[in-house]
Amino acid sequence: NPHLEKMEEDILYHFALGTGTHDFPALFGDVKFVCVGGSPSRMKAFITYIAEELGLGSPGYEYPNICAGTDRYAMYKVGPVLSVSHGMGIPSISIMLHELIKLLHHAKCSNVTVIRIGTSGGIGLEPGSVVITRQSVDATFKPQFEQVILGKTVIRSTDLDEQLAKELMQCSKEINQFNTVIGNTMCTLDFYEGQGRLDGAICLYTEEEKLRYLKEAFDSGVRNIEMESSVFAAMCNLSGVKGK
Repeated sequence: NPHLEKMEEDILYHFALGTGTHDFPALFGDVKFVCVGGSPSRMKAFITYIAEELGLGSPGYEYPNICAGTDRYAMYKVGPVLSVSHGMGIPSISIMLHELIKLLHHAKCSNVTVIRIGTSGGIGLEPGSVVITRQSVDATFKPQFEQVILGKTVIRSTDLDEQLAKELMQCSKEINQFNTVIGNTMCTLDFYEGQGRLDGAICLYTEEEKLRYLKEAFDSGVRNIEMESSVFAAMCNLSGVKGK
């Protein structure tokens, strides 16, 4: 964004951080991996787990929330790993990603990999399986993210890094703890009707219609459903960040 260079100070409102009040290179300059997920408590548990796996920090250490000045998102850091919550749905993760990408820019980070982790609804898979996303598709199975900007519809690609998918699959084979597949992830605009659920407050379709739709999704290559992957993929592509 060329407009950023004209700003005396860039305030990341929803992180409660700013270039005028925080030394971004000192705080985040060593970041190489960013893991994002919906729940603040889950991302806190994740950073504790990663610290133990990497042999960093002390057992039982209470990692501080870097974004404690706001209740919008939570952020934790250990070594080169940043763990950030993004809430639920495209609008929430979009806001977080705008500020995260700017944070990495101001911190002068390089060769950063961003991975979204979280629960999702599986299609044709046993519970507990892990899906590594090849590309995100919309509810009509198209690999695109559609957004209205200045009154005009803009369509952006949702392909994700293919080499990173292969590397993650290889890691899964070496760990050999989970059934892991590479497939497409369908990103929907809501949790109930958008995902064909029968237990929402409103449901104007039959169970047979739902099952027919899910079979069409599976036949198109979809293996799981969630609500954030499309804008995640689009923004990673546009900003040059390796994402998965």
